[in-house]
Amino acid sequence: MAASEIAPLTGRRIRVAVIGTGAIARDSHLPALARLAEEGETELVAAVDVDAASAESFCAEAAPATAGAEPPHPYTDLDRILREQRPDLVVICTPPTLHRDQTVAALRAGAWVWCEKPPVPSLADFDAVEAQEGKDGGPYASIVFQHRFGSGTRHVRRLLAERAMGRPLVAHCQTTWYRDTAYYAVPWRGRWATEGGGPAMGHGIHQMDLLLDLLGPWSEVRAMAGRLVHDVETEDVSTALVRFANGAMATVVNSVLSPDEVSRIRIDCERATVELTHLYGHRNDDWRITPARDVPDTEAKAWQDFGADLPSSHLEQLRELVASMRAGERPRSSGADGRTSLELIAALYKSAFTDATVRAGEIGPGDPFYAAMHGGAPGWAPVMAERAASGEEAVV
Repeated sequence: MAASEIAPLTGRRIRVAVIGTGAIARDSHLPALARLAEEGETELVAAVDVDAASAESFCAEAAPATAGAEPPHPYTDLDRILREQRPDLVVICTPPTLHRDQTVAALRAGAWVWCEKPPVPSLADFDAVEAQEGKDGGPYASIVFQHRFGSGTRHVRRLLAERAMGRPLVAHCQTTWYRDTAYYAVPWRGRWATEGGGPAMGHGIHQMDLLLDLLGPWSEVRAMAGRLVHDVETEDVSTALVRFANGAMATVVNSVLSPDEVSRIRIDCERATVELTHLYGHRNDDWRITPARDVPDTEAKAWQDFGADLPSSHLEQLRELVASMRAGERPRSSGADGRTSLELIAALYKSAFTDATVRAGEIGPGDPFYAAMHGGAPGWAPVMAERAASGEEAVV
């Protein structure tokens, strides 16, 4: 079904289908869809999961998101849901290894896509998805980067863009969380083929994306990564030094080894330090701006005016995405805007695994780190046990 065959999005509710009915779909997406249904914007029409019981229970819980229409239809087959329900928007909440094929299928059916992070396991996969997007007016595929959205981020982004606090100079980006052995008992976690990477890819991606949203393009990265605790293929901790195109320099730490869990971004500008401290989401009160001693009180007070408190959330991003759909405009966190965070992560891994500085734009077709985040690096690429024992070449 071509995009041109989809009914215009003006004057009616956006028809939504959810793919994958696990915790993230129930805890984050369903409440957001219910709120927008109350506002007359969306209608949840279907959900699909390989577990039929999960799809059925999700649909049974989803009455507030249906806008008073009939309950959403449960499915176990994506192609069937696209053919029979003809959704305008497909929300993907499945493990990362499935994202590319599911996103491409939805785009080809004429549906816009909102996909949980990490969007896909590699830059090659991302470019394959982008090649399926509409060229003028959609449909487009957007990534769930909800930390970009909300009143606090909007206010600080404006201050930085206007250089109200002077040039940004030094930054720190920290995602130090804790995951135990039971967490990695889930078969697809900690594996390159199914998760795409470790905490840099699956956890720290949110704060790194927010840092890029605030500071703009990065220019080079130097990194280290290690497996210090968990028996997994991927790293469980990484550190990086990042230089930005505007000259600012940053340190980045991503960990799942940290009992005192925190997510933090700090940016030291010429005239003030701005800091965000939270865990999984933030409000205005989680931001702090500390002016330099010579900044007038009236100016410093104006910096503290964040306006109405709109928390970072799936709801705020979905609200903007729906507006973009109605306007036929590419949404934020899609295309080149969404790719920049994935490219930074690929560069982080390449630097860590090759002990070299990696520059923006360096990783493209033909580079092993373009096709897989581990890049086939010895000690990191998956190796079949029998081949490793026999001394044969590793299979990547």
